[in-house]
Amino acid sequence: MTTVIPLPAPVLLPVANSDRAFPVRRVYCVGRNYAAHAIEMGHDPDREPPFFFQKNPDNLSVPREEFPYPPLSSDVHHEVELVVLLKGGGDNIDSGDALDCVYGYAVGIDFTRRDLQAEAKAAGKPWAAAKAFEHSAPVSDIVPAETIGHPEAGNIWLTVNGDRKQQGDLNQMIWKVPEVIAELSKLFTLAAGDVIMTGTPSGVGPVSRGDVVSCGIDGVATLTVTVV
Repeated sequence: MTTVIPLPAPVLLPVANSDRAFPVRRVYCVGRNYAAHAIEMGHDPDREPPFFFQKNPDNLSVPREEFPYPPLSSDVHHEVELVVLLKGGGDNIDSGDALDCVYGYAVGIDFTRRDLQAEAKAAGKPWAAAKAFEHSAPVSDIVPAETIGHPEAGNIWLTVNGDRKQQGDLNQMIWKVPEVIAELSKLFTLAAGDVIMTGTPSGVGPVSRGDVVSCGIDGVATLTVTVV
């Protein structure tokens, strides 16, 4: 069977110290997965069932040295996150088996049009325009789990022009990586190529054109982008 239009180019994320790439299938995001961030956003940090939203595969910006400030917004925020990349999946995955599905890890930024998100929340509308816009999720090179294991703790941070804005530890996640995978697989059929952004610590805030945004997770990766 032939296609009526050319096939879209696949979204490929580079693997660190390798000529291989990771093909992206879907992108899932976990909301309010650090207690302090839940509080700063005006929500109860108690452990309630996690909620999820999605970005588009091509929102994972490559190359990712620059972040173009998006139109129709004057309040774009940074959110640094641990990114999990799957090599397998399924439905109703047991949390004890979930890490067997993980290919590797990266650090990424979930840029958010906060003003559009606030308007959508107030009107009870979806967040797509606030979250799933072009270049909204720059991601570092992927580090395979066979190289670094499965990080359960570690400093996660973000700076803007050298000033520390976000600071936390992976062990502060309300829902840990195996639990996130298990809960997500109750709602969706997970598969190889899926990407999960696992939430952000407190300290989110605005960026402006000209800002240099750097972030990292100890033992995983670092990433720097310039807002243009």
